Amino acid sequence: MKVTFKSAAIASVAALGLGLAACDSPAENAAEDEIEAMEEERDETIDAMEDSGQITDETADAMDDQTDAMEESMEAQVEEATDGDGM
Repeated sequence: MKVTFKSAAIASVAALGLGLAACDSPAENAAEDEIEAMEEERDETIDAMEDSGQITDETADAMDDQTDAMEESMEAQVEEATDGDGM
């Protein structure tokens, strides 16, 4: 499961980075909303896996930490892509 989430996150960041290089604040907000939705979906999946006994509490905590780090990284990349071009 970790590989699937990571691959999806990387693909999303790549698409956002390319698509938002010259976008304004509403586009940045939309990108951040998409990142937040991905994070919420992943959290729900992790919670369901934990509740069903597929993963331990410790694994769930580690995956939650990874999700938070991915979210922060993607948001930083969106910020850099939208603000880093002098707009």
